[in-house]
Amino acid sequence: MATKLWAALLILFTTLLTSSAQLLYKFGSSTLSFDIIGILTNYYLIAGILLYAVGGILMIVSFRGGEVSVLYPIIATSYIWVSFLSMYFLNEAMNIFKWLGVISIIAGIISIGYGSKGSVPGAI
Repeated sequence: MATKLWAALLILFTTLLTSSAQLLYKFGSSTLSFDIIGILTNYYLIAGILLYAVGGILMIVSFRGGEVSVLYPIIATSYIWVSFLSMYFLNEAMNIFKWLGVISIIAGIISIGYGSKGSVPGAI
């Protein structure tokens, strides 16, 4: 089964949702109290959970349109999204090692994409 473009784009969108959920978890953790009322009224935490749930559903849908070996590595882009979102919303700094990590992730995803194009049917 060849991976369809819509499935790859959907999984990429999913990573943006789940990365945003992680940012919401960070915001929610600053006011977190470990009692039931505190958790139920922590709207950042609840929004993060909802985004993760939507992301999980969209991931399942995207797997219907392509190979897991192609789509799942795209989830690594969540590290990139988190880096950029943290810079923008949390004023976190990116050093050279973080940028090298982002470049390595992008190179790995591209390599997997090119590797899947040349695969021989029936090969292991």
